[in-house]
Amino acid sequence: QVQLVESGGGLVQPGGSLRLSCAASGRTLDYYAIGWFRQAPGKEREGVSCISPDDGTTYYANSVKGRFTISKDNAKNTVYLQMNDLKPWDTAVYYCAAGTPTVQAMEQLRDEYKYWGQGTQVTVSS
Repeated sequence: QVQLVESGGGLVQPGGSLRLSCAASGRTLDYYAIGWFRQAPGKEREGVSCISPDDGTTYYANSVKGRFTISKDNAKNTVYLQMNDLKPWDTAVYYCAAGTPTVQAMEQLRDEYKYWGQGTQVTVSS
């Protein structure tokens, strides 16, 4: 059973930065892709970014390209989402997920993941 725990959320002013962490159990990162998703109140969940398990290829939603960076540290079993220049519309609950999506699913940031964390709230407001 894969367990994922997100942390690092909080309240930040527009233009500020946060770094989210997704701590995974065992050697999850060796075998599973990790995706970050978010869901704002009244909206559908959307893919933000993901990273492949083998060569670390990364994918981003257009809305966060150039502002967010996904990375992983296999030794620490942790995936990070560095979020810079945050906008009010980035406000959402952010979830990390582990699974074996196809390359196409990763490119399209589809939520085809088996394991999910509990989420961490990110609020961007002045």
